[in-house]
Amino acid sequence: MKTSSPLIRLHPNDNVLVVRDALALGQELPEFGLRTKAQLPAGHKIAARRIAAGERVRKYDVVIGAATRDIEAGEHVHGHNLALVDEYRDPGFGLDVRPVDYLPAAERARFQGFVRADGRVGTRNFIGILSTVNCSATVIRRIAEHFTPTRLAAWPQVDGVVAFPHSSGCGMSSPSEHFELLRRTIAGYARHPNLAGVLIVGLGCERNQMQDLLASQGLEPGPMLRTLVMQDSGGTRASIEAGIAAVQAMLPAADAARRQPVSAEHLKVGLECGGSDGFSGIGANPALGAAMDILVRHGGTAILSETPEIHGVEFMLTRRAVSPEVGQKLLDRLAWWAEYTRGHNAQFNGVVGAGNQAGGLANIFEKSLGSAMKGGTTPLVEVYRYAEPIDKAGFVFMDSPGYDPVATTGQIASGANLICFTTGRGSMFGSKPAPTLKLASNTPMFRRLEEDMDLNCGLVIDGEVDVARMGELIFAQILRTASGDLTKSELLGLGDHEFVPWHLGIVS
Repeated sequence: MKTSSPLIRLHPNDNVLVVRDALALGQELPEFGLRTKAQLPAGHKIAARRIAAGERVRKYDVVIGAATRDIEAGEHVHGHNLALVDEYRDPGFGLDVRPVDYLPAAERARFQGFVRADGRVGTRNFIGILSTVNCSATVIRRIAEHFTPTRLAAWPQVDGVVAFPHSSGCGMSSPSEHFELLRRTIAGYARHPNLAGVLIVGLGCERNQMQDLLASQGLEPGPMLRTLVMQDSGGTRASIEAGIAAVQAMLPAADAARRQPVSAEHLKVGLECGGSDGFSGIGANPALGAAMDILVRHGGTAILSETPEIHGVEFMLTRRAVSPEVGQKLLDRLAWWAEYTRGHNAQFNGVVGAGNQAGGLANIFEKSLGSAMKGGTTPLVEVYRYAEPIDKAGFVFMDSPGYDPVATTGQIASGANLICFTTGRGSMFGSKPAPTLKLASNTPMFRRLEEDMDLNCGLVIDGEVDVARMGELIFAQILRTASGDLTKSELLGLGDHEFVPWHLGIVS
């Protein structure tokens, strides 16, 4: 891709090109033998040649739809003349599996992490407060709000006290998949290595009973995992006071933690994208995939999620599955989603968000094509359900919706100790206790929103660096962030309201 070229050709077999900079009506493009027949925004597609009605439209040599009418060379190709076509795609289990060239342990990259008693490693050192039910949400917020920076000044190794309220826990079907999912999520945070200590607060009469929650999830109360039930503690004011005392008692042990050099094999990175545009799948997502290939070679774990956003390109993952069983797990989750969204105007069924459309993405297949690239090229070693503990290293998939806070909450509950988030339109997102690095897909957005963006992957689109080099830069930033460098979202104080467990069940 040359910086001076107005169009980007992604594959010789493509019948569309991507517009690098906005083009005017009637603009001559002699390098491609084209003359534009419409105004074309940056990131959108232009017909490289005449495309007949019904002909498949190809981008990266992957079918993203079919022409609804004849499209002349130089025309804008988008939702107005491109229809989703859902046809059979051979999963080809394992056909693209290539062995990973793992680095010897002594040669693996290192970062400064918090080593916990069970050997897991944190990238941050928070104390967390969880609620069994929405009825204790205000109480846990009040407890956390007590611990201002001034009050925590005596505990400099503690990154903060953070509350994780949610909107469920009662008035729900139990037992049920939804009920178990909520409990898995709460437990995943309770045992997260970025939390030095945890307080769980319940009301007392909710369906998600404290003792049953602990027993079902194998959680053992102790000095750094404390519980509190409001109806047994004298009500709101007394519970807040008791909660403050409980956190105060955990602060000395939390502050005793110190960062120490550890292998990058202890990194579990959640991969997220939001506010995607036509450049996301050309620069930011492939570059993040390149960084994940490096991470996997160093023994670490890359967690791809957002199941609706691999719909249409799932073969890119099943062909890398280490076994037919792993590949089938992914197809089974997609089949579940097809039923879950049947009859609804959901993204899985083709419609993408307004921002995605404005950025050049016509449908879910085109969006998925870019989204899947975040996972790099190494073998898919396992597929997990939402918030299930991730117990295998390498490239894995965790089932989740495409909604960013919900997907990221599940990744963190599964064990992600850092999040990498690509965006083309400019998502303002942050998370706790795992920090989020935001990767901009294009330079104009990066410059406009630089206070929120950590890295400019638009340098790939600009032709200043290639994807491989951008991947190296991302990996280096991951190591710095895991060692304690603050992300832009942390500097802005984001992450206190982004705990959003997946709500998929009946509310009664």
